[in-house]
Amino acid sequence: MRNWLRRLGQGVLGAVLLLCALVAWQWRSDIPLDQLKARWATGASRFVDVDGMSVHYRDEGSGPPVVLLHGTGSSLHTWDAWADALSPSRRVVRFDLPGFGLTGPRPDGDYRIETYVAFVDHVAARLGIGRFALAGNSLGGQIAWRFAVAHPEEVTDLILVDAGGYPRTGKRPIVFRLGGIPGVSSLMAHLDPRALVERTTRQIYGNPSRLTPDVVDRYVELSLRPGNRAAFGARTSLPDEDRTAELRGLRVRTLVMWGDRDSLIPSSNAWRFAADIPGATVRTYPDLGHVPMEEDGPRTAADARAFLERR
Repeated sequence: MRNWLRRLGQGVLGAVLLLCALVAWQWRSDIPLDQLKARWATGASRFVDVDGMSVHYRDEGSGPPVVLLHGTGSSLHTWDAWADALSPSRRVVRFDLPGFGLTGPRPDGDYRIETYVAFVDHVAARLGIGRFALAGNSLGGQIAWRFAVAHPEEVTDLILVDAGGYPRTGKRPIVFRLGGIPGVSSLMAHLDPRALVERTTRQIYGNPSRLTPDVVDRYVELSLRPGNRAAFGARTSLPDEDRTAELRGLRVRTLVMWGDRDSLIPSSNAWRFAADIPGATVRTYPDLGHVPMEEDGPRTAADARAFLERR
């Protein structure tokens, strides 16, 4: 018995030492904000103070406004192609949501959907946008339709791109599962995210060959903005809340866009949204995944533009 306990103790100690070595090897410091701004806050990028945060945004073009909301772990850059396509005839506003991109974490650490909805309303008021079309992908899509429910008088048109909101089915990518485990998420806030981020990004593309090294670098580097890794864990650890029954009360022109190869949210949800939102139409893409507006920006932007112009 004594020998067995000694061997067990040695085994536990060995595992602890191995874990410590792994952590030391994978430890990655944040990238200073000024350094990230120099690389990613270029061109039309501006900053505005909202809810105690310096919010990174871009406001381009002129005409009827459209607001674009990105998904979890992403940034306003995911809409680059849409901004290029829509800005000749529309005012295109996009911004990094709290916890992501250059905006970074909320001071109060509150990442509930209703808090994001209020944040979008505050940004719109701060920038003087007025009534606007609203498009969102994934988490941004969930925020978009929840915003339309809460503020129907402010939304002229709604575009949901592989949007969240229905209860999850199947396994989420490992980075989301790890981020939702309290002890592990705390550890992840200090580890090098590159391997997990690259693996997850490849999973959300319908055709991973379309994923460029620059896009991977963008996701990795912006995840290393001070506070973002901890915010990711805080966001992904929140319980799901099914509010989709509220969709039936929407009375706004709605386009549902979906990549059939979405491995994160099944494409069958596109038809659930179409069934629950009166008058909604659906456009699917057999060869695209969870971020079709990034994976094939010109094609999806053309469909969005056609929808917005077809009144």
